[in-house]
Amino acid sequence: MSNKNLKYLTGPFSANNPVIVQILGICSALAVTVQLKPAIVMALSVTAVTAFANLVMSLLRKGLPSRIRIIVQLVVIATLVILVDQVLKAFVYDVSKQLSVYVGLIITNCIVMGRVEAFALGNGPWASFLDGIGNGLGYGLILVIIAFFRELFGAGTLYGFRVIPESWYIAEGGFYANNGLMLFPPMALILCGCIIWVHRSKNKDLQEK
Repeated sequence: MSNKNLKYLTGPFSANNPVIVQILGICSALAVTVQLKPAIVMALSVTAVTAFANLVMSLLRKGLPSRIRIIVQLVVIATLVILVDQVLKAFVYDVSKQLSVYVGLIITNCIVMGRVEAFALGNGPWASFLDGIGNGLGYGLILVIIAFFRELFGAGTLYGFRVIPESWYIAEGGFYANNGLMLFPPMALILCGCIIWVHRSKNKDLQEK
C-alpha cells in the first residue's frame, strides 16, 4: 500500500479524527456508549456504511448530474443502512434492540455524508474506500474509548463480563461503589471533552491561536 493510501486509512485515527478534530458524530457518541458491545457494533456499522457509500459514489461520480447528487447519496446510504440493520437483527438481535433508532440515524450521520461530499466525489474508488474505512474506524475508536470508561466505572463490567470483583463492593463489605453518573449521557460528553483536551495538548497544530 502506498504512503498516500496509508494516510487515507490511518489519518482519521488521530490527526484528522472525525469526532475529536472535526467534531462530528457527537450525538451517537452520547447515545450508544453506556456499554462496550453496542459501541463496537455501532462503530463497525458506521465503518461499513461509510466505506461502501464512498466506494459506490466514487464509481458513480463521473456520470452523476449535480442536481440529483444529494438524492442519489441519500438513496445509496439509506440502502446500505437498511442492509446493515437487517444483518444486525439477524445475527446480534439483542444489540440491535439496544441500538434502537440509532442504526437508522446513520443515514443522517454527518461523517457519512461529509466523506461522500468531501472525498468520494473527487477521488477514485480505492482511495475512497480506504478513506471510508479510516473515518469509520476513527469514529469507532472514540466510541470504544468512551464506552470502556463508562461501562467499567458505571457498571464494573467490560463487554458484559464482571471486571471489578463483587467482594470490592460496599454491599459485600468492601470499599467500592459504581459511579452512577457514568451511565448518563452528560458523562459521555465530559469524557469526549477530556479526549479532545488530551489530543489537542499533544497536537500543537490543532490548538487555536
